[in-house]
Amino acid sequence: MSRIGKKPVEMPAGVSAVVAGQSIEVKGPKGTRSFSATDDVTITVDDNVISVKPRGMSKRARQQWGMTRTQISNLVQGVTVGFKKELEINGIGYRAALQGSNVLKLSLGYSHDVLFDIPSDVIITVPKNTHIIVEGIDQQVVGQVAANIRAWRKPEPYKGKGIKYKDEFIFRKEGKKK
Repeated sequence: MSRIGKKPVEMPAGVSAVVAGQSIEVKGPKGTRSFSATDDVTITVDDNVISVKPRGMSKRARQQWGMTRTQISNLVQGVTVGFKKELEINGIGYRAALQGSNVLKLSLGYSHDVLFDIPSDVIITVPKNTHIIVEGIDQQVVGQVAANIRAWRKPEPYKGKGIKYKDEFIFRKEGKKK
């Protein structure tokens, strides 16, 4: 039995969900998201609670049960609170700035500045020139955009220079010895 799948997903005030066949659409103050489940599970909406049940006890049905419940929980969280990733830039001369409303300009020690096009469903803010905040209603998109920004200059283990997640620990190495 799935411990995660058994828990119902509570919908806060201002959130509505509509089930049509195997797809569910959740509307909230931040936007609308939808998810299509496999035929192995049944999704029901009663009052302010969304519940997921397996259609059998096969291994695949039990796997889809917990995964579907988590996906629906992420939909509800996305349209109410949203998702956020914070990045920090370390290094002399390394900085970030917004150029217009849809381009992030990164100075990362290359001979040229990196211009990163911001996707339409993500909001990027730069409160300080060494701090980047990526926000949105889709957890996968927010994580992918943050990973793409980080990929331009991953943190190195000797001085810690590069772009890292705010809560990431960089394992430091000792340099050369004479």
